[in-house]
Amino acid sequence: MLELRCPPSVEGIAVNLQPDWSFDSLISELNSLEKKLNASSTFPLPFNKTRSRGFLDAKCNESSSRAFVMRVLDHYMPDAESDVGEEDHDRSLAALAGRRFTFGDLCTSDSEDSEDELTHGGQCHLMKKAGLVEGALSEITHEHQLSVTEEIRNEILALESKLMSENEKFALAQARIEKYIEARQEMERKFDLQYQPIIAEELDNHLTAVQRDREHRSQIEEKRIRDDAALEETKRKQKAVEKAQQEAEEARRQAEKKLAEEAKRAALAADRRAAEAAKEKERAATAAAVARQEATVESKGVQPHTSKEVNPPGCRKCMEMVRKNEELGVGSNKDYRSHGMQIARRIKTITGTKESVRTKSGELIQIMKSPCPQSISIAMFAEKVVSQCANPTGSFSNAVYAYCHVIVLVTSQVPTAMEILLAELNRVCIYTVPKYYSQSGFVTKEAYYKAIGYQEEDGKMESPNSYVARLSSYMKLYGALVQTEVEGVQNYHGIKEGWAWLARFLNILPANLYTANALQAFLEMAGFALHRRYKSQFRKLLNIISCDFCNALRAASRERGDSRLNKVITGIQSYIESNQFLNEPKGRLLQGSLLSHQFVPESNYQEQYYSPSHRYY
Repeated sequence: MLELRCPPSVEGIAVNLQPDWSFDSLISELNSLEKKLNASSTFPLPFNKTRSRGFLDAKCNESSSRAFVMRVLDHYMPDAESDVGEEDHDRSLAALAGRRFTFGDLCTSDSEDSEDELTHGGQCHLMKKAGLVEGALSEITHEHQLSVTEEIRNEILALESKLMSENEKFALAQARIEKYIEARQEMERKFDLQYQPIIAEELDNHLTAVQRDREHRSQIEEKRIRDDAALEETKRKQKAVEKAQQEAEEARRQAEKKLAEEAKRAALAADRRAAEAAKEKERAATAAAVARQEATVESKGVQPHTSKEVNPPGCRKCMEMVRKNEELGVGSNKDYRSHGMQIARRIKTITGTKESVRTKSGELIQIMKSPCPQSISIAMFAEKVVSQCANPTGSFSNAVYAYCHVIVLVTSQVPTAMEILLAELNRVCIYTVPKYYSQSGFVTKEAYYKAIGYQEEDGKMESPNSYVARLSSYMKLYGALVQTEVEGVQNYHGIKEGWAWLARFLNILPANLYTANALQAFLEMAGFALHRRYKSQFRKLLNIISCDFCNALRAASRERGDSRLNKVITGIQSYIESNQFLNEPKGRLLQGSLLSHQFVPESNYQEQYYSPSHRYY
């Protein structure tokens, strides 16, 4: 009897000793079992079936409805069981059936002929037999796999031996490096032991030198402190002596001042009495000098006035500077022309604001101190400032005060520039001297016009109206200049020179159209400052102008029938009678301080604007 070497049930499937299944049911059951095994297996399967189980034999297909029959051949059984009868053999085969397996008539035979004697007369196999070609291919494949496996094994052995050799080399190299490191460390220890005394000795010498140097410096510092103390004591004693001398000198000056005041008061009455007589005498002497000078003039010469201001001191310096600049080649040097353009650009951009005046004056001072010869810079500065009056615009009267602020600030650092500027102004406008040329002293009218400052336009003399407008601009610049005051900065041609100019003007110059316009422009710009400084004395001069000068203008107007004189007379009379000199001219105070001026007294305003932290220089 054949018994199964397996438990009676596996995963709930028991062996059925009497299966009653068809062949199709068996195939489907096997397929389901394979799917379950593939899903539950944790190891990859050797192959996957791609085709469903089946038999291609027609006889097998015809008997598929019959039960599965398993035959076991006699030569597969042990010799001890060969004598078992056919019935016992059938019962053993029946015991091998599992659940749903039906074992039909399965017989074994000792020869292949018994297989041909099956009930159906045909042979049915679960798997096809392999052919000769397929068997040979399988053997070749197996041999190839064995050869590849052998080659891989040989390669692995070679790599292992090479790796062991490299490891041995690395171990030897590492051992040599360790020995070298130990040798170097030993050598360094020997060197440390050898040089340690030398290093200690050098360190001791260095510390000794440092200590000696510190002691020396300490001695020097102590000596300096003693010297400073002695010097301070000497200065203190000297200051005490100087203070005593100053006190004695001050006492002496006070005594002299008191005596001088007494003498001044004593002589004041005599001076007042002699003032009018001296004034009349000076007028007579001036008229006589003019007559003598007109008598000695050449046929084409110019007749200057006999006043001592005919050739001001600045003219001589101006002529010397012109000659010097010509030697330097001002007109032909491009660098000098570029320098002049820089000066002109700064002057043209001056506006009536504090910031503009501060900035432009600082830039012009820096240009004056540039490597360019200062004589050239001064001459160009004077020329560019005066040229602003040649073509006056509507805002010229307001900006002219700003120009004069810049002039005063620049000339305070370069005093020669003031003399050259005045000389240039006197050259283009003789009434700023003041001086006067008589037309009778010239041969032609054109020569006279050129002498008093007329310019040629396209070969013709400019019109009187154009000349008068330019003359007024020059006089406005001069009037604004003399009245400009900057706290902490000296104006080398200030209000005193303006007062002297007005006195000489009234004493020397005759009353005509040109002198009247010059006087009107000067009063409009400087009248406010002159009245604030001289008060009643200025009013007396205004009375002289109103009575003597204006009456002379009226007489000249009636004599010549010139209507332009009437306009000038009306302007001067209106200025005096309406007390316009009491009103501060527009533009005299630079913009940026007008709002604060409404709330702060004028003295405080001046201190705030010209404080040291806000000065232009």
